[in-house]
Amino acid sequence: MVGALNIMSETGDLCVELPKDDPFYHHKKKFLSCKGLCVKETLNLSGSLSQQLLNAALEKLLHFGRIVNLDKVEVYFGEDACTPAGIYSVRNEISALSWILSLIPVSCKMQTQVDTFEALRAALKGRINEVVGAEKEKARVVDSYRCEKESKLVEWGQDNGVKTKLQIAQIDGYGRGAIASEDLKFGDVALEIPVSSIISEEYVYNSDMYPILETFDGITSETMLLLWTMREKHNLDSKFKPYFDSLQENFCTGLSFGVDAIMELDGTLLLDEIMQAKELLRERYDELIPLLSNHREVFPPELYTWEHYLWACELYYSNSMQIKFPDGKLKTCLIPVAGFLNHSIYPHIVKYGKVDIETSSLKFPVSRPCNKGEQCFLSYGNYSSSHLLTFYGFLPKGDNPYDVIPLDFDVIDDEDIETEFSWTTHMLRGTWLSSNHNIFHYGLPTPLLNYLRKAHGLLWKNLEVEIGVLENLQSTFDDMMQNLGDADSIDRENADWDVKLAMEFKERQRKIVSSILDSCSAGIKLVQESITNPPV
Repeated sequence: MVGALNIMSETGDLCVELPKDDPFYHHKKKFLSCKGLCVKETLNLSGSLSQQLLNAALEKLLHFGRIVNLDKVEVYFGEDACTPAGIYSVRNEISALSWILSLIPVSCKMQTQVDTFEALRAALKGRINEVVGAEKEKARVVDSYRCEKESKLVEWGQDNGVKTKLQIAQIDGYGRGAIASEDLKFGDVALEIPVSSIISEEYVYNSDMYPILETFDGITSETMLLLWTMREKHNLDSKFKPYFDSLQENFCTGLSFGVDAIMELDGTLLLDEIMQAKELLRERYDELIPLLSNHREVFPPELYTWEHYLWACELYYSNSMQIKFPDGKLKTCLIPVAGFLNHSIYPHIVKYGKVDIETSSLKFPVSRPCNKGEQCFLSYGNYSSSHLLTFYGFLPKGDNPYDVIPLDFDVIDDEDIETEFSWTTHMLRGTWLSSNHNIFHYGLPTPLLNYLRKAHGLLWKNLEVEIGVLENLQSTFDDMMQNLGDADSIDRENADWDVKLAMEFKERQRKIVSSILDSCSAGIKLVQESITNPPV
């Protein structure tokens, strides 16, 4: 939950507050303090405000909203990644602006307040239109691909209450995707799916499978739904046949990587992630099969092979969504048509996943404009490229701010030190994302540097300690770069899909590690110059 806003009717004040249950409360409190803000702020918007006062109120709200909406990675890199304009990331900027807009009341008793709120709302929408870095180019449609199965699914959806302002097409560089069929402005609903067209666990509970599955010790509703899907996919009379017909025969995620691609990942953390994920899936499958084999009439063996199981797992990893229903329960669901929305680090749709009680439907509103002919992007979540490759089968375009390299250290037990040391896991990412490469910063995250300084026995900014910290980091990442090896001479054009993805991922890792090494080298040079020529 992000900060709450209350309207004080008698004074017309707006109050925003950082909730005490925010998992990064102390970090965000510190960030707010650096901006001259408190954890609770009140803005006086009574009466008619001049443009100058309105701009000041907007800036105050925006600074507060940005900090309140920071996620874990953004909190960790914090001020080091903040631009001179005060922007932490495109994701954070869109979230902050959308959050503030959602808190401004649509009606008010006093006309002067109505005018103020309208002016504030218009200014926020203008800021959303100006968000820097968001993709705004028309999608390049592959005309040779005929979207027959996709079109049939959309027709089926519309016959079953689906409302859409999107057109499905094959898009160069993305595969299948959703294109805006008209200009969409902030708040417009690009897609609306009635609950009756959503595949959820309710279908399992009403099937002949459930009396059997509920006897299996420890089985989850997600596993039940996966087993139901494996059989329903082959049901010619299924209500969802157009949906199953539209799905790929192969999802091509990291879980389907062949031997050559796995070997290409040697030296990366992703290799271990994929191998562990596949081993876990195989263990679960081997546990299920003996149980299912006792009920062959309900679970035909030919539909429950390892290949079918892996396909179903990839389907749920890459296409399912966590949906909150009116009863408050969070359920894993498959959402026909919505699965065509591709992910981007600059998404249009960021707030979704809760069934609208009044319409009994799932809505996908845009949080920034999407013009006719542009691809409409959804945020799958704040995931690293390794996660997206393993479970979705793609690498995002652009610099992914969530591509971090984790570093595990013991927690320093000292009540007197600052909150940087409450981090149990430290991380690094491409240092080009940092806005501060000066001495004592170097483009590296402050929590990590302070931890390493403390580990050297001295937190104060001592130049000899700085060199030791940077040299230790340099040594660690020198080893990592050696493990990654040199770029391969494989003919990428003629390589298999999985080898291409593995090569691209490894290139991105080299780029990140190289930037860290460059920052360490530049930092050591800065410190040595300060030692040689100390400031007067």
